[in-house]
Amino acid sequence: MLIPGHKDIRENKKMADESLRNVSEDTEKKEVVSKNFIEREIDKDLQEGVYDTVHTRFPPEPNGYLHVGHAKSILLNYGLAKEYGGKFNLRFDDTNPTKEKTEYVNAIIEDVKWLGADFEDRLFFASDYFDEMYEKAVLLIKKGKAYVSDLTADEIKAYRGDFNTPGKEDPGRQRSIEENLQLFTDMKDGKYADGEKVLRARIDMAAGNINMRDPVIYRIARLSHHNTGDKWCIYPMYDFAHPIEDAIEGITHSICTLEFEDHRPLYDWVVQECEYPHPPRQIEFAKMYLTNVVTGKRYIKRLVDDGIVDGWDDPRLVTIAALRRRGYTPESIAKFVQLAGISKADSSCDMDMLEYCVRDDLKLKKARIMAVLHPLKLVVDNYPEGQTEELDIPNNLEVPEMGSRKVRFSRELWIEQEDFMEVPPHKYFRLFPGNEVRLMGAYFVKCVGFDKDDEGNVTCVHVTYDPETRSGNAPDGRKVKGTIHWVDAGSAFKATVRLYESLIDREKGMFDENGALNLNPNSLTVLTDCYLEPMLKDAKPYDSFQFVRNGYFTVDSHDSKEGEPVFNRIVGLKSSFKLPKDK
Repeated sequence: MLIPGHKDIRENKKMADESLRNVSEDTEKKEVVSKNFIEREIDKDLQEGVYDTVHTRFPPEPNGYLHVGHAKSILLNYGLAKEYGGKFNLRFDDTNPTKEKTEYVNAIIEDVKWLGADFEDRLFFASDYFDEMYEKAVLLIKKGKAYVSDLTADEIKAYRGDFNTPGKEDPGRQRSIEENLQLFTDMKDGKYADGEKVLRARIDMAAGNINMRDPVIYRIARLSHHNTGDKWCIYPMYDFAHPIEDAIEGITHSICTLEFEDHRPLYDWVVQECEYPHPPRQIEFAKMYLTNVVTGKRYIKRLVDDGIVDGWDDPRLVTIAALRRRGYTPESIAKFVQLAGISKADSSCDMDMLEYCVRDDLKLKKARIMAVLHPLKLVVDNYPEGQTEELDIPNNLEVPEMGSRKVRFSRELWIEQEDFMEVPPHKYFRLFPGNEVRLMGAYFVKCVGFDKDDEGNVTCVHVTYDPETRSGNAPDGRKVKGTIHWVDAGSAFKATVRLYESLIDREKGMFDENGALNLNPNSLTVLTDCYLEPMLKDAKPYDSFQFVRNGYFTVDSHDSKEGEPVFNRIVGLKSSFKLPKDK
């Protein structure tokens, strides 16, 4: 399947005239082999004339923010529609006003657009169809396929039986069609208390699939709805509403996750008994799980409510909004989804793979800027006081067309604290007394001394420079083993930088013995005394850069002000993830 934003590398490069036909056949075979099981099912449906088009949808419930796992469903559904020249809908399954908010609706719309899944003008709500759902429920009653029950939720559960015991019939099953119609009308008109009555489908209390044992399809709930207000005091259950929504919109393939596989017979029953002429087809695939990552909405909500994170888009989370704020790109998430693959078998992915994807996406797109996060003063003793010069620094050595920029150099600079040691270990090639290194894009400098404060901390390093080495090489041919980055003390600007680690303590695992999350106390480090190249002072929210040797960083969209950007580390430069050879 073609994931949006990625090229399909399936063409044979040897296109000699005499073998063109063989190459085409070979390429065609590769395409067939590369298709996932959903594509093969769609191909079969199209070939057999079951459908003449492909129409998919992404149907979130607006009860929280979407996470990276939802991105798989979004891009899968959109990618299938795009691949087959069909249509893609965004539809909110807003049948449960208990937890649904307009805030979540707006956030989801923004997430789907940001990922590049274009639903055009096809934005729908299940609540748009409440009138038709009510009419279909009345139709089922008239057909003897639904009845009003007086049982409580606990009684319904007990009557349902289990995998070894058939269910027991609800007394309401014996009611007449006329009585059921009147009772259901009374439910709609608010004559009963919440939970006093429900509408159940009449299917088979002895069915092997418990979902088919007269499921509840309507309940009473006096709750104000974000879309319909107080018009309704009865609401349809998801298993009843969802197939109707798909049928109304003309969805051909209802792609959902594996937990709905056992619900498929009920899905088909609803569409058939509600007499929709062109039934959609439900196909299930495996969710994408991430190890040691918080994705559950109730856990995230608790973290937000307890103030452990600063919102659903806190960069330590993996909601799509959080990843966007952290600096991840739509292309990196699309690649992650592509690498994870589409299958019927549950599997887990590690965050290392997601980090690999964003690192791989950014490395050839972003300028490499010098930023000192843990500053230490460096004084070039033999550089003339008051003198400055501008050096040409390439923006990205791997991408020459990105050009270069002018960087000021003077007598006083900032370097990283870790780039000087008074007593270095073996194979330490940075600054120490008597050692010579290259200042990136500038000169060779040799350490000739250092200053300490009363507590013994190094406060300043003194060097001398060789003015003949501005080209990056020494005329006499001597070599240096270390290159360190720096910023000019006179022109650099001071900024706040945030370093993020996993929210979960990976060594301890997700949960402790009491079921509580094992939170990492070092998940956020805020550095307030960082010095950056002056060009970064005008960076805007979501602008991103590589900070040489420190990783990739983006401007925070919440806390940055004009001329005072706050930088979030997206990801470090080093990765332990190895791309599989067949990818």
